[in-house]
Amino acid sequence: MAKREIRYINRFLYFVLKTREKGEIIYCSGVNVIPFLPITRGRHKAMNNPVIRGLQIVNLDIRDRALKRGARPITIQGDECSGLSPTTDVWYKEQILIKDAPEGFSEEILEYAVVNLLKKMDKAIMLNAQMPDRLLPAEELEAFLERLCLQYGGSSR
Repeated sequence: MAKREIRYINRFLYFVLKTREKGEIIYCSGVNVIPFLPITRGRHKAMNNPVIRGLQIVNLDIRDRALKRGARPITIQGDECSGLSPTTDVWYKEQILIKDAPEGFSEEILEYAVVNLLKKMDKAIMLNAQMPDRLLPAEELEAFLERLCLQYGGSSR
């Protein structure tokens, strides 16, 4: 497996997968709490932000998928994923080292992570909005989320 990096970054979220030698993937994920506020504010309990919780659940699902495919997910600390946040807002971030990842796993989990984060957030805040069921380009998803914020709660800026 050759070294490469897949980046999916916009002002709302990021997922970056850094493939290393020997089937290792550094999976970096983050959500920007601030631009989601128009659609999350007042729709959840204190200390239970649906975007943060959604990312946590998606990342547990990613771990489960890795295990089912014979890979070994490991929580890592450090700066493997530093500098990925495109703004200086409030970001919740996680990183996972996935050892023995099968070929094509990065692409598989990228699509899963983005699509399911949105679905989990929508379910938690009960917007019943029509979320994308496929991976949109990062800029398109940003525009989609901007429209969602305007429709359900005002501007995201």
